[in-house]
Amino acid sequence: MAEPADRIATHVILHGRVQGVFYRNWTVEQALELGLDGWVRNRNDGTVEALFAGPPAAVADMVTRCRRGPTHARVTEVDATPGTDPGATGFHKLPSV
Repeated sequence: MAEPADRIATHVILHGRVQGVFYRNWTVEQALELGLDGWVRNRNDGTVEALFAGPPAAVADMVTRCRRGPTHARVTEVDATPGTDPGATGFHKLPSV
């Protein structure tokens, strides 16, 4: 299904000190502030994974914010690739995988 021109989706994997530092909760707060849809979760390999969907400028802003993260995080790498827009689902924290 094609995305509307006013929406994009980006899938990110965040590396570094990103677990145990309030990263997921911070991501939910930031994404809701920007009006994004999607989700965030911890992965067993120590990374955090997220999907951001919404207006292109807001998604780009969120990816930029993720490069900094919350106060105690130390992000060393952000892998960002195009994702599939989940539609208007809100933004949620998912269980770890």
